[in-house]
Amino acid sequence: MPTVQGWLYLACVTDVFSRMIIGWSMASHRKTDLVVDAVTMAVHRRGGRVPGVIHHSDRGGEYSSHALERELRRHGALASMGSVADCFDNALAESVFATLECELFDQQPGGRFATRREAKLAVFDYLETFYNPRRRHSALGQIAPATFEARHTLTTAA
Repeated sequence: MPTVQGWLYLACVTDVFSRMIIGWSMASHRKTDLVVDAVTMAVHRRGGRVPGVIHHSDRGGEYSSHALERELRRHGALASMGSVADCFDNALAESVFATLECELFDQQPGGRFATRREAKLAVFDYLETFYNPRRRHSALGQIAPATFEARHTLTTAA
């Protein structure tokens, strides 16, 4: 995300089943801890262990690090990486970021936020008050990710 202060990078973990963004992290760099922090948040939101869950990403250096692999293994998750230079292999992530760009970033005066702090607050607000609880998705029958998950939880609990 461009800001007047410089770039702010966003790493997201999206649940493929519900389209809910369950973990994210933002920083002024694209180092491994940006991604590890997003994964840690996602694991915490899913109860602390996620055995058998597959974390799929592109082949960026921050995603191919030993630190991320250790973090995934620590929680019982597996790493998966897409093909080189194939945007279709990680289409869900591309879709999430295109949505963020169109619905949030492009709406800023001059196409960028004034500060990194302002951008962080805007992303948090967008994800927690709109994207997860209210934004409808065609893949979910035009309901929001939080609603989809709640309905699934009620169905499987019955």
